[in-house]
Amino acid sequence: MKKVFHSVAFMLLLLLSIFGFGQEKVSNDPDFLLKETLYKKYKKEIQAYDKKEFEDLFFEYFQKHNDKNLTLTKEEYYTYTIKIAAYSERLGLLYKEQKEDSQRTKQVWFDKRYSDYLVFKKQ
Repeated sequence: MKKVFHSVAFMLLLLLSIFGFGQEKVSNDPDFLLKETLYKKYKKEIQAYDKKEFEDLFFEYFQKHNDKNLTLTKEEYYTYTIKIAAYSERLGLLYKEQKEDSQRTKQVWFDKRYSDYLVFKKQ
């Protein structure tokens, strides 16, 4: 009887962990799906970048971001921020001692919002 109880308890625990912890994160970011799509699209490409390619991307982003005569589209804006986030993740994979910092940096770039960018452009 004890073995049956333990087996049922184990199966119940296993099912709860699969269905409870295996759920995808729910985000209140209205652009979350776009960001996820871009991340999946560009992740492998960006992780193959060398430092020079990343610096060029980063410089290009800030030039366009700060150009008062240019406003990026939502997809253009998120393409830059998500690519930068993916490169930050790459640094954490390459340099294990920087893994936490790179994850935080990745999250900062992933959390950027187009609406905040538009407010910045109006200033």
